[in-house]
Amino acid sequence: MPSVFRSLTIVVAAGAMAGCSLPYYLQAIGGQLELLRKREPIEAVIADPNRDAELRATLGSIAGMREFAVSKLGLPDNDSYTTYVELDRSYAVWNVVAAPEFSIEPAQSCFPVAGCVTYRGFFDREAAERYREVLEAEGFDTWTGGVRAYSTLGWFEDPVLNTMLDRGEEYIASVLFHELAHQQLYIADDSELSEAFATAVEERGVALWLGDRGASDALDRYRQRAGRQDAFGQLVGAQQARLREIYDSPLSDDEKRAAKAESFELMQDEYASLRARWNGADDYDAWFAQPLNNATLATVATYRRWLPALRSRLDRVGLEAFYREMETLAALPADERAAVLENWMGPVPAAVRAP
Repeated sequence: MPSVFRSLTIVVAAGAMAGCSLPYYLQAIGGQLELLRKREPIEAVIADPNRDAELRATLGSIAGMREFAVSKLGLPDNDSYTTYVELDRSYAVWNVVAAPEFSIEPAQSCFPVAGCVTYRGFFDREAAERYREVLEAEGFDTWTGGVRAYSTLGWFEDPVLNTMLDRGEEYIASVLFHELAHQQLYIADDSELSEAFATAVEERGVALWLGDRGASDALDRYRQRAGRQDAFGQLVGAQQARLREIYDSPLSDDEKRAAKAESFELMQDEYASLRARWNGADDYDAWFAQPLNNATLATVATYRRWLPALRSRLDRVGLEAFYREMETLAALPADERAAVLENWMGPVPAAVRAP
């Protein structure tokens, strides 16, 4: 999966009491308790000569990333990411996203702390698949995917997970900055703005971090990937706009289904044309190889809708003022927030700008 999907946030702090069955509540509590029970201080792992040398080196780098996040990005200085957990699975959680057959708007799950979010997370893969099957039987489009890291929004001291470590230091830095940004600011009932904020901070943070290390080649590659990610996001946005027209039309349900299928075929052709300009980069081949539907589109749109607006504002005012303005924005009613964001919206950049 491309990195845009790697870190949807699941909040199990305070449980999942509202609107969820007892089995869901129990698996959420059990999964969080497992992480709390398995935590090891990173300093102790680094100091243990019997532990894997590569793991110790990676955890040493993470300590530096965390210090960078606090000192250079102004992110929370707490005990998150000072411990390590080894899980016996490939992903920390599995998220399920659903959307009605004729709507691009994802269904929401509502929780006491996080408010309403556009997914439901499970520590157990089979439980996630069972929930997906129930939603499909009810006629929803669905998507299920593994997530390597998540945030409890500061309710617990989030650990570094082994599931975060197998894609290189740049990826680890992006996860760390993204999840700490969620601790900096999270807007209940507004997944799109919360994720766009964390993504904007993540992007700025990784660019600054690479620049600080003098990794000019890596920074150039990162900007190129960000440009491809923007183009992909625009492709998804265009597809959603086409589908909205179809779903809002007076066509019969059968006619809408046929038009929907044709629209996704067109999207595949558009991606082939886009990819041909990427000099062999195949970032999104796996995404386009899976079944595409309203729910798979929503997994991208949650991150991308407000990102150009937040990037534009961050470029203009800098991180410190950006955080203050976002706190003020978060306190506004949803319609007023949207009006401010529309005003902030600048042209979609071709890549992450220089730090």
